[in-house]
Amino acid sequence: MPPEGLRKVWPGGRGNRTEVALILHPSMNETWSVISSGLPIFPLFVTATIFGWLTDQIRRHGSELSDQRQIELAGLVERQRDKDRELERLRILSRMAAMLNQTLDYQRVLGMALDLAGTALSESNVHDARLKSAVLLFDDGHLRVASAHGLSQADLRSILPAEYGVIQEALSSGQVCVCHDPPRDAELQRLTGFHTTRVALCLPLAVGLEVYGVMLFGHRRPDFFTPQRLELLETVAQQSMIALQNARLYQDLEAEKEKIVEIQEEARKKLARDLHDGPTQTIAAIAMRLNFARRMVERDPKATLQELERIEELARNTTKEIRQMLFTLRPLILESQGLVPALRQLAEKMGEAHGQKVMVEATGDATEGLEQAKHGVMFYIAEEAVNNARKHSHADRIWMRLWREADLYFLEIEDDGVGFNIGAIDADYEQRGSLGLVNLRERAQLVNGVLEIDSREGKGTKILLRVPRTQEIAESMLRPGFANSSPE
Repeated sequence: MPPEGLRKVWPGGRGNRTEVALILHPSMNETWSVISSGLPIFPLFVTATIFGWLTDQIRRHGSELSDQRQIELAGLVERQRDKDRELERLRILSRMAAMLNQTLDYQRVLGMALDLAGTALSESNVHDARLKSAVLLFDDGHLRVASAHGLSQADLRSILPAEYGVIQEALSSGQVCVCHDPPRDAELQRLTGFHTTRVALCLPLAVGLEVYGVMLFGHRRPDFFTPQRLELLETVAQQSMIALQNARLYQDLEAEKEKIVEIQEEARKKLARDLHDGPTQTIAAIAMRLNFARRMVERDPKATLQELERIEELARNTTKEIRQMLFTLRPLILESQGLVPALRQLAEKMGEAHGQKVMVEATGDATEGLEQAKHGVMFYIAEEAVNNARKHSHADRIWMRLWREADLYFLEIEDDGVGFNIGAIDADYEQRGSLGLVNLRERAQLVNGVLEIDSREGKGTKILLRVPRTQEIAESMLRPGFANSSPE
């Protein structure tokens, strides 16, 4: 018997029986055979016809299998290419993170971010010349181009108000925004490099409440920014923001260090001036008077006794003045008892050393919860303000007031002196030898404080310092619409 397959039997003439059996191989239908008994012409013709049909079917089926295999193979190759491209993008992002963390120069950070973003977005790992990109940072409330690719020199000098179009939308929402007609955007149209683009992305650069600027990307193909590329750009923006923040923090730290050095230098100069104008001159006068008294001893003993009494009084005053200087340099009472007792002792010593009337007013909870380090800064601000009032305002009376309202601490120094023109003083600081008001403002920044100076000629001066209890309160003070408390 033939194997299992396709079997067909045709009847023969005059009782003869013709059997035609078509056996298809069970594996892939590749072989077949014909078995017949009896060979009339018609059955053989039928057999040949069936054989031809089967051959055509097998050939066609094999061709379809070949095409399907080619399609599957092409799909595998394309998926492998996608995986290779994704792997390369991950390598670029990893390299970008490493390179960005190696520099603290924010200009280099921005340039490197745009370079790596352009390479990651391209399909051939070569920067696409049709891609336009820029980083704009805030400066005096406006956006200025800090780094760019594909923009003209005129574009690099552009200033954008950040009040209209896709930029304003991205900044207000804090999300990535798309513009499908950049040449007609209210602000993007100012950048000629984006006139040839048909789509643009705007990514805000913000950390918490602080907004640094935006990143812009544009391309001529309207479908260029696929979801995968958009996700990649968001990652680039996040990495750039971290690196930019680190660079800015480092620069701020360096600036703070310079300010501290300047404050210390100014304090040394102030001490040198005070010693030269005060105790040094007094001690020289004491020496001269002692020499004069020695020559008077034999001629007029009574006058000599009076002169010695005057010298003794002068020496006592000099001792008080030196102790006042030592107190302001390092008030031990500030460390042991706190700010309010230190201010009271400052007022007493001002009266003893200079005859200056200084009144201290403080509420019971004026320093409750205030960090010890802030006690010292607030004391030096008060001491500087009182000295300025004594020396320059010719004040009869000076008031120091200290109180607390919720999470804000207030220190106010007011005098009834002659006052001054704040604008004129600030404008003339470069030519002045003293930087009293500058020192006050810089010391206020050390405690995240806000310093206000109110003075008019003939109306006295009032200095108000607001100090937040925590860093969170300091950040909230920078928000628009923050209602600062003010004295009655």
